[in-house]
Amino acid sequence: MAPQYAPSLRSRLTPLLLVLQTGFIIIYALYVEIDSNVNVDESISSSFYPTFQDVNVMVILGFGFLNTFLVRYGFSGSGFNLLVAVIATQWAVVLNGMESWYYRGKIRIDLRSLLVAEMCSTSALISIGAVLGKTNPVHLILIALLEVLGFVLNKWLLQSLLNVRTLNSIMLLNIFGAFFGLMLTWILYRQGSEQQFEKEKFDSTTGLFSMLGTMFVWMFWPSFNAVLVDNWNPGRKLGAVCSTYLALAVSAVTAVAVSVLSSPKGKLHLIRMQSCVLAGGVAVGVSLPGIDHPWEAMIIGFAAAVVSTIGHRYLKMHMMLAYQCHDTCTILSTYGLPGLLGWLAQLLLQIRHCDDHTIAVRFAVFHICTLLITITLSLSMGIITGFLLKWSFWRQPQDKKCFDDQAFWEFPHLAVHK
Repeated sequence: MAPQYAPSLRSRLTPLLLVLQTGFIIIYALYVEIDSNVNVDESISSSFYPTFQDVNVMVILGFGFLNTFLVRYGFSGSGFNLLVAVIATQWAVVLNGMESWYYRGKIRIDLRSLLVAEMCSTSALISIGAVLGKTNPVHLILIALLEVLGFVLNKWLLQSLLNVRTLNSIMLLNIFGAFFGLMLTWILYRQGSEQQFEKEKFDSTTGLFSMLGTMFVWMFWPSFNAVLVDNWNPGRKLGAVCSTYLALAVSAVTAVAVSVLSSPKGKLHLIRMQSCVLAGGVAVGVSLPGIDHPWEAMIIGFAAAVVSTIGHRYLKMHMMLAYQCHDTCTILSTYGLPGLLGWLAQLLLQIRHCDDHTIAVRFAVFHICTLLITITLSLSMGIITGFLLKWSFWRQPQDKKCFDDQAFWEFPHLAVHK
């Protein structure tokens, strides 16, 4: 007999989705227009669209397949990733265009604004990894709305108060998403999580699909890091692509070596390895402005892989026992620690180029302030969102129903016929 699940989310999920989508359609009808005043050169458009598609593939396919590693949560891992991504992107377009609406009365969009919005939505996709399998789709939509709001606010604060470039502010999404997710999983912690949930495991099939997602993300991460680099400096954009690729290559090799070294049986652990091969892309994305030579990117990729692999091996259980943070996808080790390492690398590389000690000190203070603002806002928004999700109205899944697709998806071959 198929397990009996809690009442459906029809009375909550359907109204929420319809209200949100109707609201977006009305907003776009009244205030959004295609930016036709820009002189779009055909060659520029044809070269930018493939890069836009690279980021699109990475966000939808890459992160979608990444979340399929749980043996009974593949439908939800991939399907809910798409749902969160498209809602968060529509919301980010509106939030990013508020300044344009204030001054011009219209939100003007083009390929670049869509791409920036999709990159903003990536922070939400990172955060939901911490609570993957322990929430329902209503929770995930609320997380997407509130986190994108917090991330866009953080980007605006950094650009307004500290005059941070758009690329630098957006690349902090890994740090923002990781700490936001940690706050969520800390507040939503379930007693007994240290014993591991019955269905919190993977097998060869789900591991293979998840590895496919890792490959998609790995392949397209150079485009993700380089897409917002100024077009007027082609050499800088090429440098961003090359630096990201080299960092990813080094981190892949290093992650395999350290994973084997840290294993009691001297064998590779699939989920640990596939998470840590991406550490170089995370770290180098944050430190791009300070990288001038290929060997610098390679060292950053090497250090990021070591930190990420060791963190994945030992930190997850420590966080659960000491701080009651059940991080399903170990986003702290995959995104948080490499992001912090990249931030530190940028600080050291930029100071190295300063001949004046006064300028170096000022830059250090400026750089530290960007991190403090980002972490403070991510923690604050994570706490607010976590307490909102604890409200019983949203029908949080019971422990025995976590990590199971049957709570949300139809399985006709398991149906009970009366």
